[in-house]
Amino acid sequence: MKELKAAFPRTIPVLAGYVFLGITYGILMETNGFPLWLPILTACVVYTGSMEFLLVGILLSPFNPWATLATTLMVGARHIFYGLAMLNRYRGTGKAKYYLIFSTSDETFALNCDADIPPELDKTKYYVAVSVLDQSYWVAGTAIGALCGQLISFNTEGLDFVMTAMFVCIFLNQWLKDNDILKANGKRSTYQDRIRIHAPEIIGAGSSLLCLLLFGPERFIVPSMFLILLVLTLCRKQLEPEKDPNEQGGIVQ
Repeated sequence: MKELKAAFPRTIPVLAGYVFLGITYGILMETNGFPLWLPILTACVVYTGSMEFLLVGILLSPFNPWATLATTLMVGARHIFYGLAMLNRYRGTGKAKYYLIFSTSDETFALNCDADIPPELDKTKYYVAVSVLDQSYWVAGTAIGALCGQLISFNTEGLDFVMTAMFVCIFLNQWLKDNDILKANGKRSTYQDRIRIHAPEIIGAGSSLLCLLLFGPERFIVPSMFLILLVLTLCRKQLEPEKDPNEQGGIVQ
C-alpha cells in the first residue's frame, strides 16, 4: 500500500518512543502481579498511554468508579483540543473516522495534524496507516514489556515518571517545530510573530502554572484544562494560521 509506505518513515520517531514506553508499561503491569494478557488487552482497547500508567494504581486500589471516571476525564481532556483541531482533516473519511477518533494519541495527532499528503495518495488511507502503525508500536512494546516482566526482576521505582518526561519532550518538540516554521517563512520574524506562533504552548504552560499555584498539585488539572479551553476559544481567530489560497483553488498573488 502506497499510503503505508509513505506513512512509515514519519512514524519512526513514534516507534522509538512507543516501544520504550510500552515496555515500561508492560513491566509495571507484570511486576504488580497482573496477568500477561491484561496489559496487552488494555494496549489494544484503552490505548492512551498516560491513562494506562494510572490504570496500574487504579486496578490496585479499592473499586471506585466515580473516581476512575473523574481521573479519566481529567487526563483525557486534552483530546478535546485534538478533536477540534482535526475537524477539517478528518472530514470526508467515512467510517474510518471512528477508528481515527479512537486512535488519536498525542503523537498520532501531531503527525496527522501536520501531514503534507502528496496528491497521489488517498488521505483517509494515509491517516489510517499512521494511526495503525502508531498503535501497533504501543501494543508491541507493551507485549515485550509484559514478557520481560516475567523473565527479569529489578527495582521499578521511578518508571512512572516516564510520562512526565514524555510530555516535557512533546512540549519542547512543539516549541522547536514552531521555530522551524518561522525560519521556513524566509523572512525575519518579529517579536509579535514569535509570540503568535508559540501562543498555544505559552497558553498551556501559563494556564497550568497559574492553576497549580491557585489550586495546588492535587487539584490543578481540571481548572487548567477549562482555563486553556476558555483562552484558546477566546483567542481562536488570532491563533488560526492564514489560509493558503491554493487550498481553496485560488492563486497566490
